[in-house]
Formats: sequence, C-alpha cells, structure tokens
Amino acid sequence: MAAGIVKRHSRSCLSRDGGRCNCTPTYQAWVSVKRDGRHAKMRRTFRREAEAKGWRTDALAASNRGALLAVKRDTRTVAEALAEFVADMEAGIARPRGRARYKPASIRGYRQQLRRYFEPSWLGAMKVPDVRRANVQRFADELIAQGLAPGTINNVLDPMRAFYRRAFERDELAYNPTERIDLPDPGGGRPKRIAPASEAAAIIAALAVEDRPLWATAFYAGLRRGELQALRCCDVDLGASRLHVERSWDQMEGPIDPKSESSRRTVPLLAILRDYLDEHLLRARREGDELVFGRTATLPFAPMAVGKRAKRVWKEAGLEPITLHECRHTFASLLIDSGTNPKAVQQFMGHSKIQTTFDTYGHLFPGSHDEVRERMDAYLEAARQLAAPA
Repeated sequence: MAAGIVKRHSRSCLSRDGGRCNCTPTYQAWVSVKRDGRHAKMRRTFRREAEAKGWRTDALAASNRGALLAVKRDTRTVAEALAEFVADMEAGIARPRGRARYKPASIRGYRQQLRRYFEPSWLGAMKVPDVRRANVQRFADELIAQGLAPGTINNVLDPMRAFYRRAFERDELAYNPTERIDLPDPGGGRPKRIAPASEAAAIIAALAVEDRPLWATAFYAGLRRGELQALRCCDVDLGASRLHVERSWDQMEGPIDPKSESSRRTVPLLAILRDYLDEHLLRARREGDELVFGRTATLPFAPMAVGKRAKRVWKEAGLEPITLHECRHTFASLLIDSGTNPKAVQQFMGHSKIQTTFDTYGHLFPGSHDEVRERMDAYLEAARQLAAPA
C-alpha cells in the first residue's frame, strides 16, 4: 500500500481475524496540513485506491506550495455551489479571469446547464470537496453515451470548470477535479463553410437592395452577429475608411460590452463595403447613436427573420445558403488570401490570442508541405551555389 493511504474493511470482515475478506474495502488517504500553527491530518475516504492516490498527489502538491490549509469543510452539494456561483456572477462578485464581469449570455448559459444537467444528476448531489477527477470523467462519459457532441459536453462542464478553477486559485480547495477530462476531439473548431470571393459577391447581389449592406458588412468586415446588431452610425467612419467595433448586443440585456477587450477594435472599411454602407445610410436617414441595421433606429434586426428571408432568395437563385457567422469566416479567409499577416488577422477578427487565430484558420495560411519544400529547396540550392568554388 502506498504511503499515506490505508486500506479499511468493515467491522464484520473476516480478514480482520486472518480469514477471507468478504467486504468491499475503502481507501483512506491523508496529508499533513497546518491548523492554528500546528500540524494536523486532512483525511478523505475513497472506494478505489487509484482515487485515493490521485487525491493525495494533488493535495501534496498544494501543500508544498502552501495552498493547502485546514479550512472549514464546504458542505454544499455541487448543484448548490453552482447556483450560488451563478448568483455571484450576476452580482459581479465572481468574474472571469482578466475581465470585469461575465457576459449576460454566459450567465444564462450556465444557469441552463445547471438546471438541465447538474440539479437532477448524481454529480450535482455530491459534496463539493468529495468530487474527484474520476467522478467528472464518469459524468462526461455518460453524456457521451447519451449522444451529446463533444462541444455540447464542454458547454455543460463549463460552469463546473469555472467554479472549481476559481475555488482552487483562491485556495478554497486543494485541487481542481475538472482538469484533464478526456473528451473526443470536437474537430478543431475549423469553419465548415467559407465562400470564395466570387461566390460572396454573387450571394450579396442576389439579395434585396435593403438586405445587401448587412450581409456585405458580415462578409467584408467580419463582425459577429451581436456586433452587427449593435453597430451604430457613429461607428462607421466613411471619411477615414474605418469601422469601429465598440459594443455587442444581448437579446435580453440590449447593448453590452464586446466579447472581450480584444473584440473592441477598428476594422478597415474596404472600398467595396464603403459603397454599400454609404448608400444604405443615405437611404435609411440615420445618424449618431442610431442603429445601422436595426428594424428601427433603436431596435436591432432579428437574426432569424433576416436568415429566413435570405435563404428563400438564395434557394430561388440556386445559391448555397450561408450564415452570418460563416460570412465572418469568409472575411478571415479573404484577409489571408490577400496576404495579411497573422497578427493583423487576429486584430481584425477580435481574437484575444493569436493561438485562436491559428487554431481556427491555420489551415488557410500559405505554407503547405509542397510550398515549404519548394521554398527550402530553392533557398538551399542558392546557398550551395554561393558556397561552391569558382
């Protein structure tokens, strides 16, 4: 038996007297912690030895960095703790790392996952400190068996991840059981539909005149749907050929801050888009803080209605439908095709990290195996000729 772990049997077990074991043993793990300036033992009991070893390894690591203290045991269930966590998110007490507040859509999503998956589940009924990584993995495996997609399961686990990460970082728990959960590969997040430049022009041209500016802005500026809904006339600088993204739109809250600080950005206003917006603003007779694409000057367009109307037109024209978000992907591909460097692509797309840009669009950047081989062959051949004796 590993150090710091004790195998325990029930009182009626024959093995206590040297006979044959007829019970299911448990495994108690312990680590030394500080309490009131003195050392004491923190103990946890598990059904499997591997779980006991995993907890002790995590607890020892936390103890070595001084993060494991003998604090009052959290007696809440996971569902109760997540409910309080969501309430703290709404109040602004719990916030995401590096940002001031959680977005309203994130809070609604967390509450939905809590009610649908955690409150009725066995995992939601467990006590917060008793949850092991094996428990979270089993929960995820059950969701996979139910046919949920990996991306959906990630969304389900998100509130639990956020809660345990925050508790761990604030030394309220000795470890984070939601780390390193094994899920099937969701596919890398690559866009499923990107329209070539010629197809994008045809898709826009097929629409009614009043719908073209919205779709052109999605294609040629890459704004997210909420950013398109919240775009104001004062955000469109025709004189400087720039488009400023200063806010987004939430279906319940109205105008909100962008997705992240990086989402607050300036996008170059391409000549082809400038023509669409110039005509649109003259026709709509809007200005200042009024919405560029709103149903009214203060009410945003309804994405579902806009999408249905466009699909009907494209079907009649024999064109493949596309969504506003896929138009955003198309804008990224146009930037890359035109030779824009990755850092600029990141900035114009409003990505917080360059890794997000590479993960999503890396396959579009020049540099295939054949291209790299040909460039390297040419480079090395030129170097060889320079080094050759006259």
